[in-house]
Amino acid sequence: MTLPVSRFVDAHVHGVDFLQEGDGLESLLRAMDAAGIARAVVFGLPVVKKWSAFEPVEPHYYLDDDSRCYYYSHTDQIIRAAWEKLPAADRSRLAPLLCGFNPTDLHGVKHVERVLTEWPEWRGVGEVLLRHDDLTNMTEEETARANHPAMDAVYKFCTERGLPLLLHHNSTSVGRHGEYVYLHELEEALTNHPELTMVWAHCGISRRVFHENYHEMLEDVLRRHPRLHVDISWACREEVLPESGGVAEGWIRLIEEFPDRFLLGSDMVGHYEELGKTITSFAPLLEALSSAAREKISSGNAERLFFGGSDR
Repeated sequence: MTLPVSRFVDAHVHGVDFLQEGDGLESLLRAMDAAGIARAVVFGLPVVKKWSAFEPVEPHYYLDDDSRCYYYSHTDQIIRAAWEKLPAADRSRLAPLLCGFNPTDLHGVKHVERVLTEWPEWRGVGEVLLRHDDLTNMTEEETARANHPAMDAVYKFCTERGLPLLLHHNSTSVGRHGEYVYLHELEEALTNHPELTMVWAHCGISRRVFHENYHEMLEDVLRRHPRLHVDISWACREEVLPESGGVAEGWIRLIEEFPDRFLLGSDMVGHYEELGKTITSFAPLLEALSSAAREKISSGNAERLFFGGSDR
């Protein structure tokens, strides 16, 4: 299966996994070439999985065992070093984001300021991991959330610098699918920072977070917050493109109504064997859209937000 577009930008790729390891950006670029991907937005992981002494088998994913995760600022340096080693032509294809700070620390913004000052090539901040079902309970420190006071300074910084911010914040808890118990936290942040360009990772959907007629809530939120964007990746991709085939009801109309606000991403985590398969799975969605909306969500929006336009 091939994509019905001439250009595709993967708006959500992790350069490392939960051990801060991975195949490398050269491998990512080879996988992009094989899949017909022109550019990608790449970032580390702000947490690392601990291998506890009571666990006999080394974990590689945060759900592999009961050990906790902890914030890991060196992830930014890993991405920076890997990006700098690439030839100039390859560097131009990747937009690096910084994410290695604790979103519950009032000093967290100092890391963002310091890292960006030292290396202005960063194209934005993210993916910031806030409410994230099981990962929230497995991460040391207090619960991260979109309206945490520590995030206010980060939002202000990004607004002043004109930087987009990508965050993961579940719309509800894993046990409450009849209401959006965490949505007000995101909306409080958006209301308090109306000039912030935010990308809501996975549209607020996660592995065990779902809701009937999810697109109806999203339509309302997009209408009330004009600088909010969403990426369709990971669990959200499975919501939009169910295993039964086709596109879930309501999503085509929603994207056509807000074609400037959607991006597509693979959400690969440091390893890229499935990159091509994941990206081509978007074909039914793209085929169902108008040509204008198809161009915007497949490449135009990501290039505008993270590459400063198609020629940057």
